[in-house]
Amino acid sequence: MRYLVALILCLSPLPASADPPVVENVRAEQQGDGWRFDVTISHPDTGWEHYADAWRVLDMDGNELGLRILAHPHVDEQPFTRSLSVVEIPEDVTMVEVEARCLVDGWSGVRTRVELDRIK
Repeated sequence: MRYLVALILCLSPLPASADPPVVENVRAEQQGDGWRFDVTISHPDTGWEHYADAWRVLDMDGNELGLRILAHPHVDEQPFTRSLSVVEIPEDVTMVEVEARCLVDGWSGVRTRVELDRIK
């Protein structure tokens, strides 16, 4: 009986790993009170139980400079763009990274580099 249970467990399909959220595009614009980021993300959202739920702006040392929480799934809107304003970025920072997160799988681990075009 033990061997039968082990055999069944071995033959059972493993859960498929979902595709991580992908940062498709980032637009960064310096404004008087900080930076505005418009980030386009794609992810195969299935509903409230599994969707891209956030993205963040990081400096090149991995420090979080801004976080945009996504409050609902975007099942029928793919890819989608959401913005975050008033992101404070130190003057000496010329490049940042943007990373997306999935409610189920967490941070994607893939970061998109963005060069900052500062107003002179």
